[in-house]
Amino acid sequence: MTKRIAIVEDEPELAELMRDYLQQAGYRTRIFDNGATALAAFRQDRPDFIVLDLMLPGMDGVMLCRELRAFSDVPVMMVTARVEEVDRLIGLETGADDYLCKPFSPRELVARVKAILRRPRQPELEGAEFRIDKQGRRVEVRGLAIDLTPTEFLLLSTLIEHPGQIFSRAKLLDIACPDDLDVTDRAVDSHIKNLRKKLAEFFPEADLIQSVYGVGYRFELP
Repeated sequence: MTKRIAIVEDEPELAELMRDYLQQAGYRTRIFDNGATALAAFRQDRPDFIVLDLMLPGMDGVMLCRELRAFSDVPVMMVTARVEEVDRLIGLETGADDYLCKPFSPRELVARVKAILRRPRQPELEGAEFRIDKQGRRVEVRGLAIDLTPTEFLLLSTLIEHPGQIFSRAKLLDIACPDDLDVTDRAVDSHIKNLRKKLAEFFPEADLIQSVYGVGYRFELP
């Protein structure tokens, strides 16, 4: 079945350019130039993917993505001309799967859309590479338990449950140490380093926890 992609962008020329390239790649597209109108349409008919501008009339991209995540896990790529790190983090922490900064190559847009659509939205843990035992606070790889600290379990289980989603250091710190105000987000780097070493024992040639420059980390299934 042909995938349907919604383009939420109020710059007509850019919206049409994205539409042309996505249609050439075999996708069906629909353009919205207003955030509130787009959200109302998504409640009735959910697309397979959303390309979402950050700055929109009616409702901005951050608010739209937050509202969308209340009823749908459709993949979202945030597009923005505001390249400050805070905007990137805000977009990704509202549930966006990726971001693209203007100006960008339409070919890169198509390539990223294809890559995200190939990702499983949730890993099939039972019978697959990973199994998460939340009651026992364990993660198993191919039936063997990884030796994890409580903090490492929280970080790794969160990453595994959201493959491909980018998490900022601040977000991961909030997940791992919600009540410890004295811990800096750089502590996350140390935990990630330890997790990579432990995962390398099972996957020596794969980098499962990937760094996203200037943003944070994401987990890619092997």
